[in-house]
Amino acid sequence: MKKFHFAVFKINRWTSNLIIALIIAVVGGFAIFAGLNVLPTSVVSGVYYNGDTSKNNVSLMVNVYWGTEYLDKMLEIFDEYNVKTTFFVGGTWAVLNEDYLTKIYNAGHELANHGYHHKDHDKLDKEGNLNEISTTHKIVKELLDVDMTLFAPPSGAYDKTTVSCAESLGYYTIMWTRDTIDWRDHDSNLIYNRAIKNAKGGDLILMHPTEATVEALPKIIEYFQTNNFNLTTVSENIGIYKS
Repeated sequence: MKKFHFAVFKINRWTSNLIIALIIAVVGGFAIFAGLNVLPTSVVSGVYYNGDTSKNNVSLMVNVYWGTEYLDKMLEIFDEYNVKTTFFVGGTWAVLNEDYLTKIYNAGHELANHGYHHKDHDKLDKEGNLNEISTTHKIVKELLDVDMTLFAPPSGAYDKTTVSCAESLGYYTIMWTRDTIDWRDHDSNLIYNRAIKNAKGGDLILMHPTEATVEALPKIIEYFQTNNFNLTTVSENIGIYKS
């Protein structure tokens, strides 16, 4: 009787291992066949927390609703180091700051959507989500004839309705890999460390135009450039870049 139980155990274990091996082979084979990049599982639900992790691209994504007084210096630094990145602009800010919106665009940076009133989109219904995103889109389109395709939910607040509405308007929903929390902590060393610690390809690094961020920005850029990272736009990082 004991031998019989032992034999059944061996068969079951062998069968289980075989099934696991077959699953891995099928999934791996499909990935190779499909030519998939190494992207976060969150992409399946339409939200990007990072770009292609198989490449050394990193993006410094700048959210702008305030801090206009620091934008000139920030743009100068990006220009000095030959860095192009993505600015997620709020609609109410864009209406009042057409000159800076134009400066950002003319400097070769990517413009993206950060909603109109900086509302928590997970608390909005379908109509509210659509209005916040589409109104900002129309403003930038009218001012610069630019069709933005990236949307960063204010405060990172979103739900399935948000993502669905963004997609219906031709937008990819963008979150972040790491947050410098520069809006709260006005410490350039802290901001620097949060931006570069355990850095890896595909990182989307969230920041804002603040005095401490401007102070930390040259060091952040130098770290990535000296460690063979390519600082680029969010679109290129997530793989939808168009030359």
